[in-house]
Amino acid sequence: MHSIQEIIIGLIQVLVMLSLAPLLTGIIRKTKARTQKRIGSSVLQPYYDVLKLIRKDEVVSEQSSWIFRACPWVNFVAISTAAFFIPVFLVYTPFGLIGDLILVIGLFALARFFTMLAGLDVASSFGGLGSSREMMISALLEPALFLSIFVVAITYGGTNLSTLISASSNSSFLPHPQIIFAAIGMFIIILGETGRLPFDNPATHLELTMVHEAMILEYSGKSLALMEWSQSIKQIILFTLMVNIFVPWGISASILLPILAVGFLLFVGKISLFGILVAFLESSVAKWRLFRIPDLIAIAVASSMIGIVFCYLY
Repeated sequence: MHSIQEIIIGLIQVLVMLSLAPLLTGIIRKTKARTQKRIGSSVLQPYYDVLKLIRKDEVVSEQSSWIFRACPWVNFVAISTAAFFIPVFLVYTPFGLIGDLILVIGLFALARFFTMLAGLDVASSFGGLGSSREMMISALLEPALFLSIFVVAITYGGTNLSTLISASSNSSFLPHPQIIFAAIGMFIIILGETGRLPFDNPATHLELTMVHEAMILEYSGKSLALMEWSQSIKQIILFTLMVNIFVPWGISASILLPILAVGFLLFVGKISLFGILVAFLESSVAKWRLFRIPDLIAIAVASSMIGIVFCYLY
């Protein structure tokens, strides 16, 4: 049984991700603005946007059913539940016995499924367009994601996230060759899962380029606030997996307060640097045409396959 202290720390890790998720979005937006010679809004602007939307009334289409109304709550609950299984600044989470990395992916798939249904539910041409594109992209991304996870699971001995991150933090400074290829595949997949360039542009509402934004175009008020917050939480969960599995240096292995504080500060630093890296990448590339996206996902699949070959060679 886990002690009360460990459970409290596990809950704090969840609250850290839920509270820092909009800040990470703000850091990415600010960095993109500065790289494009603009001042940009404050890094706290996503918090202001969520609070503003919560106070606003909702406009709901007459064509919609209960799916449209339930989707924001399903998204928020599913993605917030996934946060319970993610070690943040400690190498393990007390909730890790309940679920592992496969369950986290399943919760993401549940949220995506309801979002696609909601896009179709309002009988909007934009929603149908975004849902069809999301179906195509997710059908290609998920096999690539499982291949990347397969490489990591073989190397570190399982899909339990506490086991993975603990084994990764205890490995040598130079990672295994297959981990490098898995990291390349995972990085491409994260860009697709979070709707970043070159897959999608979260800052545009052009009908020719929208994917995620097209599916939530009919939302307003509290529902839109939940959808935006859920997307930010999903983003910070994926970024956390990336930095804690592939760059685990500095993550705490003890529940002593000073060590936890250092682990928390290093986590904030790593996640911010990774967000800045993604923002710089977005500023240097253009959105790819929809039918070129499978070529990019093929790179992730090929990289993971090379990692699997290295798993059996070493």
